[in-house]
Amino acid sequence: MQQHDDEHLKELIKNQTTRRRGFEMMVRQYSEQLYWQVRRIVLTHEDSNDVLQNAFMKAWTSLDTFKGDSKLSTWLSRIAINEALDFTRKQKNHPLQSTDDEELGLANQLMADNYFDGDETEAQLQEAIAQLPDVQKTVFMLRYYDEMKYSEISKILGTSEGGLKASYHIAVKKISEFFKHND
Repeated sequence: MQQHDDEHLKELIKNQTTRRRGFEMMVRQYSEQLYWQVRRIVLTHEDSNDVLQNAFMKAWTSLDTFKGDSKLSTWLSRIAINEALDFTRKQKNHPLQSTDDEELGLANQLMADNYFDGDETEAQLQEAIAQLPDVQKTVFMLRYYDEMKYSEISKILGTSEGGLKASYHIAVKKISEFFKHND
């Protein structure tokens, strides 16, 4: 897939006559990256696709308010992550799972998911991550999986780098304790 220059895409989406083409190019360029950011928060393939679609719809309706100060990937990540966190909060408040699903445990649910391609250790890691508070979960995933610098995570989450470092280290400690407890 051809990668497009961020500045070129920004110009296309700011111009009303080229907006749709620029947006389509932007969606193609960032879909996979955003999908995995969302998937690590939401966990299931189907829900991740729905959340990502909602995020792109929100981005489309917000194009006029995008100032262009940040990179498109940062702006889109912020929208997608917020959508994913909102989705998980709603799920916690209105669980649609049966008690049988709850008894299975997240690791077993992931292992049964046709779209999950990890091993049992990865499923347990996802279970440990799922138990973290939203900020710790998000910081851990962006740092661990996406290998983002704290400065970029700070722009996405609107939090200080020092606070993010503390959240990451607390998350790592909690995950380590989870594995020790379940060993």
